[in-house]
Order: sequence, then C-alpha cells, then structure tokens
Amino acid sequence: MPRPPRPAAPRRASAKPVVRRVAKAPPAEPRLLLLNKPFDVLTQFNDDQGRATLRDFVTVPGVYPAGRLDRDSEGLLLLTNDGGLQARIADPKHKLAKTYWVQVEGEPSEAQLQQLRDGVQLNDGPTLPAEARLLEAPQLWERNPPVRFRKSIPTAWLELVIREGRNRQVRRMTAAVGLPTLRLVRVAIGPWCLDGLAPGAWREVEARL
Repeated sequence: MPRPPRPAAPRRASAKPVVRRVAKAPPAEPRLLLLNKPFDVLTQFNDDQGRATLRDFVTVPGVYPAGRLDRDSEGLLLLTNDGGLQARIADPKHKLAKTYWVQVEGEPSEAQLQQLRDGVQLNDGPTLPAEARLLEAPQLWERNPPVRFRKSIPTAWLELVIREGRNRQVRRMTAAVGLPTLRLVRVAIGPWCLDGLAPGAWREVEARL
C-alpha cells in the first residue's frame, strides 16, 4: 500500500533587515570670530610648506574664513562656521564695506585721491568708486619684519573703503594712481572692527549680520 505524501514543510518568513536609526547631531550653534591676522600669515589652516597659518592662532573647531586677506597684509579677518553668514560677508554682490589703512610711498595729491574715489582702471576692469582720504599716521603695532623705506621718498597714510573683493585690489589701486603700498591693514568689515585686538588675538561676537 503506497505511503501518503508527506506534508510540505512550512516556508520560513524571510528575516527583515534590522534598521538602526542614527540620531542626527543637532546643528552647531553659529559662531563668528574676529581675528587680527598678523603679517606673513596665510589665510588658511594648513600649509605643506610649513608657513604660518590660522591654525597657529585659532583653535576653535569648525570655523573657516569669510573672505581672504593676503599673506603680506594685516588686520581684521572674520571666521565662522555658518555657511549662510559666510556668503553674506564674502560675496561681493552684497557690497559689504571694507576699510583699510594704507601706508603708501609718496605724498598723495587731491587728484590722486579723486582717482581712487571715482574708480581706477585695472587689468581686470574698472573698480567701483571708493572712499579715500588722507589719514594721520595711526597708532599701530610694530610690524615684524618692519616696512622697508626709501629715505629719499616720503610716505603717507590713507583710509580707503571699498565694496569689492578682487585679488590684491587695494595694492593694485594705489599702484595705478602712482602710490605704491608699503603697509596694508584692514581695520573694519561692515559693522565689525579691530577695536584694540592685538596681532594674533581674536574675540567672539554675535553671529549675525
């Protein structure tokens, strides 16, 4: 007598993958630092040639420069961890005023100052009108190394306010009107200013514009 067929074994339900939910870290609080960048310091945190960088002065994690300042220039540099704020500060379309104290070779004439005010023709096009005036020699820290002067040629200080951010713009503007820059110090960006910060020192302010 034939045996009855064996009942089929029940199919095992396929195991569902275990989904582990990873909690997202809360967004970092916006931060804004004002740094007095010394002369001969790169506006970046790393350099494979061993030159001085922002890392030598700022140990706050997650911040990056809002705009740049040439290695051979000094003064105010803003650093933030907020991308939107960085864009509002650095993007030229917002035309945020940047104020510089500029030591130039020569004695500026009113005609040269007016050229700066009207806009100067550079190799990448004309600059926007600027604010330019003679300035009494400001009380600043000693630069290291000191500025090299030519004893036979006088020097003067200008205050120059621009609303652009071209490469080495201030130096090119003064050179274009016959006043080579010897020393360049940025003292203000928009509503922020150095306000007594020593070279290499920084302070934190409210992160808003």
